[in-house]
Amino acid sequence: MSDLTDISAVEAARAIRAGRLASEALVTACLARIEATDTTIRAWAHLDGQAALDQAREADRLRKAGRATGALHGVPVGLKDIVDTRDMPTERGTPIFAGRRPDLDATLVERLREAGAVILGKTKTTELAFVHATDTTNPHDPARTPGGSSSGSAAAVAAGHVPLAVGTQTNGSVIRPASFCGTFGFKPTRGIVSRIGLLQTSVSLDQVGVFARNLADAALLADVLGSYDQRDPASLPRPRPALLAGAGAEAPVDPDFAWFDLPHHDRLSPDAREGLEQVIAALGPRVERFGAAPQMADLVRVQGIIHEYEICQHLAETFDTHWDRISATLQPVVTRGRAITQAQYEDAVAVKASAEGFFTQFYRDYDAILAPSATGEAPLIAAGGTGDPVFCTIWTLAGLPALSLPLLVGENDLPIGVQLIGAAEQDDRLLRTAAWLLRALTDQKES
Repeated sequence: MSDLTDISAVEAARAIRAGRLASEALVTACLARIEATDTTIRAWAHLDGQAALDQAREADRLRKAGRATGALHGVPVGLKDIVDTRDMPTERGTPIFAGRRPDLDATLVERLREAGAVILGKTKTTELAFVHATDTTNPHDPARTPGGSSSGSAAAVAAGHVPLAVGTQTNGSVIRPASFCGTFGFKPTRGIVSRIGLLQTSVSLDQVGVFARNLADAALLADVLGSYDQRDPASLPRPRPALLAGAGAEAPVDPDFAWFDLPHHDRLSPDAREGLEQVIAALGPRVERFGAAPQMADLVRVQGIIHEYEICQHLAETFDTHWDRISATLQPVVTRGRAITQAQYEDAVAVKASAEGFFTQFYRDYDAILAPSATGEAPLIAAGGTGDPVFCTIWTLAGLPALSLPLLVGENDLPIGVQLIGAAEQDDRLLRTAAWLLRALTDQKES
């Protein structure tokens, strides 16, 4: 293995379990890559190399002793810095929580530890996982944003710092950074992964997602994270789809896709629009185009009402107590959110429920919705912000599983993702459809 940082998580886990690869060697390679490049990328909020190596050596010791090994045994994973860990700080992208040390691991961290993963460290997030950017740069161009709010997780995977990382999405915080950084980004159905032990910004909308360099790795990590947790009101009290199996399955018939022509598509860059049209053309009769009803386009506004109202409720004490330490970017959003009435919020929640019902019916005829992941290439940091999340908003509101595939390249040779959105709780079907799409596009390119 010439460069261990290029190895896939599936391959690494298999090799570690078989004794062909030491976790210590893999973690050492990741730490060396971080040391060589993170001065520019700045993906990590907390990194303790010695602690990571101690975890890796323990994983190797357990394997050599013939003890049980998990699905991610000895494989390093990065965690967005809003995920609580008992043995390292969780500072939530703000000096308000500098030095914060949780007493307990988040549920998803318990799942990672049970699977044998090495928690390499905490990746940077925007302030309180919302609109104010952190200092992380895009590994493909340091003058550009990696996206947000899961900025460090996307950048760390794209830069080869770690094969896998965990993020969260309340609007577009997994899919958009994955697009900008050229990784696979996968957000399972809301309720598949517990949110207990994560910073809560919207009880109705917060969802967990993953970053990886290929489809199988994303599926493997999401499989490990998924669990029922009765403390999370969104957690689904039933079995989860088998995601890695779905990513490796053959579609029984060629899948059918839908494309919605939404009003905000006028925000697409010319190169993104051209690339998406080429994908649609390549799929031919497998894609059906729809004009979007005004009610569907209005879901973007509905998501904003719920998100802004709920973050003001959940973080009221933080905003009240530390207002002078909240960024000038976030303060106007909080002021706007505080002006939303209870009646406006309740109306928005009712519309959200209606949208969920609509998509339940819609997917009886289609395997996936095809959509942009982002407006185009990653914007320049000098432009401010982390990019427009609008192409993720509707699907996040409805809690649908979504996947960004790094299929396109823009005019500056930077990555642009293509998004697939599946039916709720049919995440395995979505991954199977994605695998079919990747093969179909590769076959067309080679023919």
